[in-house]
Amino acid sequence: MHNNKIRNDKTSKVLMSLVKMAEKEFVPSIGPIKGKIVAKIVKRYKPRNILEIGTLYGYSAILMASMLPSSDGKVVTIEINKSVAEAANKNIEDAGLSDKIEIIIGNALDIIPKLDQRFQLMFLDAAKDEYLGYLKSAEKKCLEKGAVVIADNVKVSKDEMPDYLEYVRYSGLYESETIETILEFTPNIKDAIEVSIKIDQMKKDEL
Repeated sequence: MHNNKIRNDKTSKVLMSLVKMAEKEFVPSIGPIKGKIVAKIVKRYKPRNILEIGTLYGYSAILMASMLPSSDGKVVTIEINKSVAEAANKNIEDAGLSDKIEIIIGNALDIIPKLDQRFQLMFLDAAKDEYLGYLKSAEKKCLEKGAVVIADNVKVSKDEMPDYLEYVRYSGLYESETIETILEFTPNIKDAIEVSIKIDQMKKDEL
């Protein structure tokens, strides 16, 4: 119990420092407002393992890892930029979550087909025009039936992902909901998160 409290304190401290940095330097982290939405989804659907595309400095990976219900659960996060991944890894260490988060450096479209784990939740926050490619690659290889897929920036970047939005909303393979919010650290700009659940999960309760 004592060790868990120490870890929770370290995690909260790192998350707060990342928010301050993002506000100061206009870093496109999901931030605390979207973070609450993501945390609520993780808490509701209780994934064992999470696949994240786009680590940045680790805010969302740290947040989601701290919410994992399983002691052996893990967040696998893919980041294409080596220096950014190294900075994220330091933040993850400082948060006391090195045992819960694995960073893989490289292009997600190359890495996903090589993954051995199975994932119950996927978080997309990387190249917007590749969202559909990431999802379809994960469907073939590592995304379990009934998984929850969260996609960020579906309002401000909608023109970069029309194929993705059409797929999750109208293919018949997903039940998809758009959650309106604001762009991180920019309260005057509206944004949204798309939450898509594979039909076979059959959990349609509102988030």
